[in-house]
Amino acid sequence: MKIYSSILLVSLMILSVLVSSTVSSQEKSPFVGKWDMVISQEGKELPSWLEITLSGRSTLVGRFVYAFGSARPIAEVKVKDGKFNFSIPRQWESGERNMEFEGRLEGAILKGSMVYTDGKKYSWEATRAPILEYNKDIVWGAPIALFNGENLNGWSAMGENQWIVDTGILKSPKSGSNLVSNQEFTNFKLHVEFKYPEGSNSGIYLRGRHEVQIEDNKGLSPSSTLFGGVYGFLTPNEMAAKAAGEWQAYDITLNGNRVSIVANGKAIISDQTIPGITGGALNSKEGEPGPLLIQGDHGPIAFRSIVITPELKN
Repeated sequence: MKIYSSILLVSLMILSVLVSSTVSSQEKSPFVGKWDMVISQEGKELPSWLEITLSGRSTLVGRFVYAFGSARPIAEVKVKDGKFNFSIPRQWESGERNMEFEGRLEGAILKGSMVYTDGKKYSWEATRAPILEYNKDIVWGAPIALFNGENLNGWSAMGENQWIVDTGILKSPKSGSNLVSNQEFTNFKLHVEFKYPEGSNSGIYLRGRHEVQIEDNKGLSPSSTLFGGVYGFLTPNEMAAKAAGEWQAYDITLNGNRVSIVANGKAIISDQTIPGITGGALNSKEGEPGPLLIQGDHGPIAFRSIVITPELKN
């Protein structure tokens, strides 16, 4: 009996050491973290985002954001011989297969390849996403009216322009190009007033990278991909959308990577952290200032006020 107990004790000790070693090695995995990606695909540099985290004792899981669509869960990131790989189902992509990724660390840069849903292979690189500091003593400057009520001065269309100004209203009467502010910002407070017709869809990208969704969703349950959500990441605490055709308003505060959103007078997201870029971002350079981007490629939208109050710099 004593011999059996001793053998059992030794076995448990060995198992404990093995488990501890596995956990420790995974916790120290150089792949764990948030990564700002660029995928080189068909002559374009597509901004994307990857997060790898430890789940339980030894399993690596994650999230991935492609050039469009929402953040997608990664069931498992498999690691072998200093490389990792994972596969995720398609979302809005055409084709019949999963997207397959493999990567390795070269210095401080992740490099790898992606097999797209059509079977074509492309390369990508990623750097660690920066930590954006929250300024608890922030001082706000003077408000800036980014839309002057007369013309498109201060804005540029990303392609053939369908945007017009009609009786003091900025309008995209049909799906077409997105609209980007010429000025760039870091931390700011933003007030926008907008309306859309029934069934329409738009959004406003903070720093050109984080979309706050605008969509005809009155009466639906709140979702990160519906009205007031930070697309695919943050879900509002209630659905605050009015009926299509009514003027509505967002008041958004962005400080570091923390955001608060008031929609139609209701606080729907309060001081929440945006994990990374959302699909459709201009780029994945999270540490840099960026413009406002108004989505114009999903349906008609109108704005009558766009006022930004930037952080006052010393």
